[in-house]
Amino acid sequence: MHNEQILFIRHCSLSIDFMIPITKPYYTEEEERAAALAIRSGWVVQGPRVLEFEKMVADLVGAKYALATSNCTTALHLSLLALGIGAGDEVLVPSYSFIATANSVLHAGATAVFVDIDARTYNMDPALIEEKITPRTKAIMPVHQIGLAADIDTIQEIARRHDLLVIEDAATMIGGEYKNKKIGTHSRAVCFSFHPRKAITTGEGGMVTTNDPDIARQIEMLRSHGANVSDYARHGADKVIIEEYPVLGYNFRLTDIQGAIGVEQMKKLDWILQRRLELGARYNNAFADLDFLETPYEPPYAKHTYQSYCLRVAHNSPKTRDEIMTAMQAEGIATRRGVMATHLEPFYLNTYGRVSLPVTEQATRDTILLPIYAQMTQEEQETVINTLRRIVNVTN
Repeated sequence: MHNEQILFIRHCSLSIDFMIPITKPYYTEEEERAAALAIRSGWVVQGPRVLEFEKMVADLVGAKYALATSNCTTALHLSLLALGIGAGDEVLVPSYSFIATANSVLHAGATAVFVDIDARTYNMDPALIEEKITPRTKAIMPVHQIGLAADIDTIQEIARRHDLLVIEDAATMIGGEYKNKKIGTHSRAVCFSFHPRKAITTGEGGMVTTNDPDIARQIEMLRSHGANVSDYARHGADKVIIEEYPVLGYNFRLTDIQGAIGVEQMKKLDWILQRRLELGARYNNAFADLDFLETPYEPPYAKHTYQSYCLRVAHNSPKTRDEIMTAMQAEGIATRRGVMATHLEPFYLNTYGRVSLPVTEQATRDTILLPIYAQMTQEEQETVINTLRRIVNVTN
């Protein structure tokens, strides 16, 4: 390795050593013990612990089926395929989302069509959906952004009128609710993430929940090379079973080590979500007097779960969004831009050309994410609050 590469790697590793990071997984001895037990068992591929994790998620959201995948991107990809979406089809998605949302559509062979967002919720604006529908439109993929449910009922009504499918990108929403009902059964397929930025994490990991046995069966085969019988079922059978591969599949499975961690994380979910609510409320109160910092909005149909804590920096702010981020980083406090505008990323610009999504573009320029994690101490949060207020020249 060249000296320049070594120096670059060393610089990168130093640059992420924040005093207060944007997030932290909440792991304790239980996860460590569960992972060790999975390793010692000798069964580390998808098996009994993944099954237990799937059952816990299904029970939580009230779904008949929950199918673990390697991440939420593969969960979305498999859901699209299981619903018959592919070449020649269009899927309506928000651009204001991590790039994986649109990527999953392209991975399935379909075309992503971007819909602008509501300026307050940052979710797909239902009022703008119908103008994007064409004879090729096959599905709508709303995203529950940064921990707030999209307006599912309105989107479902539009989908019914136009005979469209709905697949929910619920990456941020494990344990979240829409109209006092857990996210996970409102649509034909709902996809969750267990990435470290989410409330609970298996390192990487995803899950599809559904009440449709055909969708569940298709995803079960597709995630495991197209096999009609899982490894675990074959090895546990009392007779020899020779599996077949009736469909072209993928290796999108979750390991049993991750499943074991997921089981322990699920036991802590209620506490983690409650802590995030407390932290979100404290941030809201801390910035309520600053008219140039817009705190998260809650519509009548949903409560925020604060998977991320997002502020909008208005034009009358003494400092710009980027100036605030730079100053916070210099103080050892991590921040992130709110959410990317996928349609402005080079690949999508080169593939689709320029698409006009003014609300998305403004939100991408103006929003900032602050640190939030379940084990965040009051002192850490007060440091974030006081530092930000000092940066914008406003103190308590």
